Amino acid sequence: MNEMTSIETTLKDWETDQEVRWCPGCGDYAILKAVQRTLPMLGADPKNTVFVSGIGCSSRFPYYVESYGFHSIHGRAPAVATGIKLANPDLDVWLVTGDGDGMSIGGNHTMHVLRRNLDCQILLFNNEIYGLTKGQYSPTSRIGTPSPTSPAGSVDRPASPCAFALGSGARFVARSYDVSKDLPEVLKAAYRHKGAAFVEIFQNCIVYNKDRFDDFTDKSVAADAQVYCRDGEPLLFAGGAKGLAFDMATLSLKVVDVVGGDWHAADVLVHDVRNRSLAHLLVEMPFGLYPMALGVIHDDPAPTFESAVIAERESHAASKPADLGQLLARGQTWTVR
Repeated sequence: MNEMTSIETTLKDWETDQEVRWCPGCGDYAILKAVQRTLPMLGADPKNTVFVSGIGCSSRFPYYVESYGFHSIHGRAPAVATGIKLANPDLDVWLVTGDGDGMSIGGNHTMHVLRRNLDCQILLFNNEIYGLTKGQYSPTSRIGTPSPTSPAGSVDRPASPCAFALGSGARFVARSYDVSKDLPEVLKAAYRHKGAAFVEIFQNCIVYNKDRFDDFTDKSVAADAQVYCRDGEPLLFAGGAKGLAFDMATLSLKVVDVVGGDWHAADVLVHDVRNRSLAHLLVEMPFGLYPMALGVIHDDPAPTFESAVIAERESHAASKPADLGQLLARGQTWTVR
């Protein structure tokens, strides 16, 4: 997060006059409203805020937030965001992408913005399908997903955005979903983090992948199918009747029963957002056998890319006299008489 003077705004201050054009019932509406409601809580300034996107349904986002914005090219939003942050480090940069834009054509750019640790918030909308191009399977589609490009069901092993982010060196990784009441808290945590904050948001594509995430978001199963990660709190779910413990034999997590609320006796782990090894275990749990890990999974700040670039630039500038003539004359130059 940038150091800036907080100002008072309301939801209306972040809404534009543009017609919001997503399919009726699309999860993007809920995410947009969550972001617009959260920005006033952060004390963010529309004049100091930039939303950058690539291509896809999610990438219409900058049109609908009353701030500066770039609707850039497919998969290259991280490169544009990097240029913005280096040109003006005081700007508050949000990067909006999708599972296709950010994990396929833009996978390499996503990797580099994470490993460099550019100070920005990265929101990856994951609907496990290509929505804008009419329903082809995406890098995150589950095995067996039927689509125009996989009519008999996809055989690709899906990518895990959070595992990818951790593997790329991300210092902040979180998960939520479009209609979650906890999404604003995740957004606040991402904003407070100094560096690249990666947030995967599961998003319902009402047309091409309807109700894909009901197996853990539906109210009838949510308690048993979700484990919410809060720093310093035990990793409990199913109303506290179950928890996650460490299996020394397999060096992996295991689900344990908690009797009488005594999670200590069951050896349930306490979540530590600074523990990178635990973060890897949480995002790689196979869903079904394990619950879906949500909330802030990893948060361990490190020096940012733009601060290093600025420090290097200032160091070089301070050690040498400003002499344009000398600069032009050095190296491979010659004089024509």
